[in-house]
Amino acid sequence: MGLYVLLPLVLPLSAWPVACRAAPRLHPRTATRLLTWVAAVTGGCSTLCLALLAVIGVAELTGGPVPDGWADPEFRSAVSRDRVTGRAAIPALGLVAVACGRTLWRHRRVARRARRALTGVRGAPVVVLPDSTPYAYALPGSRDRIVVTTALLDGLAPDERRALFAHERAHLAARHHRHLLTVHLAACANPFLRPLRSAVVYTAERWADEDAARAVGDRRVVARAVGKAALLSSGAPAPTLAAVAAGGPVPRRVAALLAPAPAGRHWPPVFTAVGAAVWGAAAGAVVSAMSSANSAVTLFLLLHPV
Repeated sequence: MGLYVLLPLVLPLSAWPVACRAAPRLHPRTATRLLTWVAAVTGGCSTLCLALLAVIGVAELTGGPVPDGWADPEFRSAVSRDRVTGRAAIPALGLVAVACGRTLWRHRRVARRARRALTGVRGAPVVVLPDSTPYAYALPGSRDRIVVTTALLDGLAPDERRALFAHERAHLAARHHRHLLTVHLAACANPFLRPLRSAVVYTAERWADEDAARAVGDRRVVARAVGKAALLSSGAPAPTLAAVAAGGPVPRRVAALLAPAPAGRHWPPVFTAVGAAVWGAAAGAVVSAMSSANSAVTLFLLLHPV
């Protein structure tokens, strides 16, 4: 398999420019979708290639009876150059499995805890909890809900409350928890994808900010609501889903809301810095998929010759 099986492990680096430089210049909706798609593809491909290498490692380390395809001299000769990486892939794949399992467990634990807190509360779309700790979050599920405490509402003006509810409704409508969970799992699969995870945490919040600004009709009101809610909730527990994602850099979000609304254009021209970063990330994801598919087919043909 050679180089093809190793390429998906490093190709996530091709997405760094779009995560670090281009994402703030794209529309938040476009940036969130693009980065989630790239993270899902490259994270899945790198995990697949780790699994293929682990097969080779097991074939090298197995001392007892092995399948006929593994014992074939042609197979042993073809995979001999991947011997070291194959052995290293076994513990690496185990670490990926543990990290992804821990993320999923934490996600489900937070969801259960949030739903348990609403036991006995009527199924209204907005739940106001009499709590002295200021916080608010969107709780997706069979019945989407917005949960907010009286402490936070008391600190906001009426128009800022409308902005807060519009922001949380935007999270639910766009299913942002799925984007966040996807990039968290991808970052567990490949550490090179951590910048994409951080970028999506920010762009998802910006997406909700822009939807709230459009719903309220005043960007400054949303900016004030974001700033006040952040100050009031500082240090408070934030029971948001997808591994307790933070709300993104608040000063950057407020500055973006005080600026003109971003253009709704989906894809920038290719012959610009932003366009080159976007198309470079997309190309990296496509090459990663092709490389992992080539490696999988090669290993299959070695084990099951036609």
